[in-house]
Amino acid sequence: MKPDSIRSGSDVIQERSDSIRSESDVIQERSDYKNWVPKSMVIGLAGGTLAAFVLFLLFGATGMILQGTPRMICAILFGAGTLVLLFYTCWMAALHRTFDYNGKRKLAKTIIDGTAKYVKLPEGGTGLDVGCGSGALTIAVAKRNPKAAMVGCDIWSGAYKAVFSKRRCEGNAKAEGVTNVRFTEGNAIRLPFPDESFDAVTSNYVYHNIAGHNKQQLLLETLRVLKKGGSFAIHDLMSEARYGDMNAFVKALKAQGYEDVRLIDTADGAFMGKKEAKWLGLAGSALLVGKK
Repeated sequence: MKPDSIRSGSDVIQERSDSIRSESDVIQERSDYKNWVPKSMVIGLAGGTLAAFVLFLLFGATGMILQGTPRMICAILFGAGTLVLLFYTCWMAALHRTFDYNGKRKLAKTIIDGTAKYVKLPEGGTGLDVGCGSGALTIAVAKRNPKAAMVGCDIWSGAYKAVFSKRRCEGNAKAEGVTNVRFTEGNAIRLPFPDESFDAVTSNYVYHNIAGHNKQQLLLETLRVLKKGGSFAIHDLMSEARYGDMNAFVKALKAQGYEDVRLIDTADGAFMGKKEAKWLGLAGSALLVGKK
């Protein structure tokens, strides 16, 4: 049998080891909704800017390799390229800071929480979040409706494949202690759900990313899976250039029997101001809300 002093030392080491593992588990279990402007994008632009500047020095500014007209052409091309890339790098870096969940502005959280307030589910009901990304809106709505359930669907592909995933959604729900959610693959173009399956539908900044498809038709596809009497709150960049005449769309929904249908300008102080929305590239942000 080991002396008490040795056992005590061993116990202390074990306790410290357990403490380290516990702290590691806490870190791993923190929710991470990622940034709408990934850091990798900012780093990539910064790298491109540096590369363009080096080429400008080699082929345009120093005259080490080229002379005369070819040097002048390269100086103009690589110089202009450097300036353009520098502008986009600074802009994306600013957007990254603005949308950061842990930053000062936390605009992404403001938008998610603001949209979630419009989604009300009956006890025992089920809602759908189309294009759930990292699960932020799905989880926010589930928190506000603890006696109901939420389903988040996404294709988790394209430019955001490395950032958003079903696994990240599930991990965020676990970290937040939210159990009334589930996540599944689903394409907004043709949702894999029967007609009138959900008591509420919602979405945030999804449809404008879907190229080659009529945005109003995408809205109708989402409303297809909404039960009679169910509510909807869909937030997106609903400018006329992207969506067409949304006032006419609202009138058409009302004519079909939809109730309390309205457009809420979220770039007019609701989520952000007009100037901020413009420089962030979010001009035209609006919530389409109502009841089927």
